[in-house]
Amino acid sequence: MGRRGSGDSGQAFPVYIAVVAGLLFLAFAYFLVGQAASTRNSAQTAADAAALAAAQEAREQLWHGWVEAILEPGQWNRFLQGVADTGASPCQQAEKFAARNEAVLTGSKCVPLATEEHGFKVTVRTTGREPRHATASAEAVLEPRCTFDAPEPTSDPSEPAPDSTPTPPAEDDGESDDEEPIVGLVCDGKQWVIDLDNPSLPGAADLFRVRLSD
Repeated sequence: MGRRGSGDSGQAFPVYIAVVAGLLFLAFAYFLVGQAASTRNSAQTAADAAALAAAQEAREQLWHGWVEAILEPGQWNRFLQGVADTGASPCQQAEKFAARNEAVLTGSKCVPLATEEHGFKVTVRTTGREPRHATASAEAVLEPRCTFDAPEPTSDPSEPAPDSTPTPPAEDDGESDDEEPIVGLVCDGKQWVIDLDNPSLPGAADLFRVRLSD
């Protein structure tokens, strides 16, 4: 009887080893899968942050350009619709935010969207301590929130009408006439009247909504 029990124990031992080895293999496989998923998530987070940073910087540049052109209403829609050039600073911001999330720009890096929407596509690669790195891309768009109906150009009052007698110029009393307020700007249903003598202007966030593209 004793020998038979020893034989059964001897046969069970290899089975035990095989079960333990299988469990260890599964644990290691789950670890690798979890690590890969974490790396992919890190890459996507970095790409999202970089794309949003690029779009937000572009929004700031468009706002500053619009403010500089505030006396030229005919130029406003270039900035309000996001078609004006924003320079290299948006992609520079994307690079900075990628680095903050342990990633670098790679592949096509940072490029304007080739669609009707205005924004940027950013591609990054992780640079963390993981044995393997991951790449991810994200797109962020600027949605215009304002519309502007530019006023019709008026004739120069200094030019006399045809077949009319020129009006003698008024004496200069040293004071210039106040500029007429500019109307026609509507942002999310709110009408703005731009008084050039005491301007109260919408901010960059009033002009554009920034979001990740679907």
